[in-house]
Amino acid sequence: MQQRQLGPFTVSAIGLGCMNICHAYGAPVSEQQAERVLLAALDAGVTHFDTAALYGFGASETLVGRFLSQHRSKFTLASKCGMTGVPNEQGVKVRVIDGRPETIKATCEDALRRLQTEVIDLYYLHRWDKKVPIEDSVGALADLVHAGKIRSIGLSEVSAPTLRKAHAVHPIAALQTEYSLWSRNPEIAVLQACRELGVSFVAFSPVARGFLCGPMDVSAFDAKDIRRSMPRFSPENYAKNQALLPAYNAIAAEVGCTPSQLAIAWLLHQGQDILPIPGTTSVEHLMDDIGAAAVSLSADVIARLNALINQHTVHGDRYNAQANSEVDTEVF
Repeated sequence: MQQRQLGPFTVSAIGLGCMNICHAYGAPVSEQQAERVLLAALDAGVTHFDTAALYGFGASETLVGRFLSQHRSKFTLASKCGMTGVPNEQGVKVRVIDGRPETIKATCEDALRRLQTEVIDLYYLHRWDKKVPIEDSVGALADLVHAGKIRSIGLSEVSAPTLRKAHAVHPIAALQTEYSLWSRNPEIAVLQACRELGVSFVAFSPVARGFLCGPMDVSAFDAKDIRRSMPRFSPENYAKNQALLPAYNAIAAEVGCTPSQLAIAWLLHQGQDILPIPGTTSVEHLMDDIGAAAVSLSADVIARLNALINQHTVHGDRYNAQANSEVDTEVF
């Protein structure tokens, strides 16, 4: 697979997002299936694995540590802090955004234990806690760099001004946010800021949370599937968005690739500094995603894709009101 720079690291152009194996899109897969996917990715040349304390409230980090720690020298490990599961009054863990320095450092210690490693290569602030100055949270991450707990710092779902403030405290190696044909927010200002500062851009949900993979029955989503709360997947909006797929699928057929490969290839063509991290629970889908690295798109095809699926043709926000209030990104 072609290689790209992720901050100071050279990694596979396509990485693996490890959220899906235990979090977000319904019931988690078995540990055996998670192991198959993780090891198949490593065997196929994936050298960038991305997880977080939030995913499965530590379960994803645990699985990555259990099945990949013995191969630690073969890949770049990324994880995230600042958003974790905290027990409520009933003892049930709920998602909490907490960017206080002491919380960041405690979360890192837990992550190192779960990941079975002495150091995390790239450690992101998963969400900026707006009650805490970004300089304080990044300062805590800088302390972790100096202590040898992490090698570099990343930010997730932040705006260009916040990135600049953070970068003034300590160099930021990577910024991660949603980016795909149907989520273009990074194009407003963040991509340009990353390029000015020499920050790699990691694109999560590159296949539009499954929308660009093929037909889906949104009514059949698991009760815990996070897409149920996303406006683009509401019955009304999804019916309108589906109207984009026939022309999109026709372009994929013309290029000679699958719909998911077309989506990831489009991202790879947006710049050498962009690293997609699709996630999956299927080895078959994993191999399909990785195949996008070999897909070449002409300028004409890219122009047609841009005209077909963009912020003006997609119906519905990417997040609901609550989730939108928790991110710090520019919006069209």
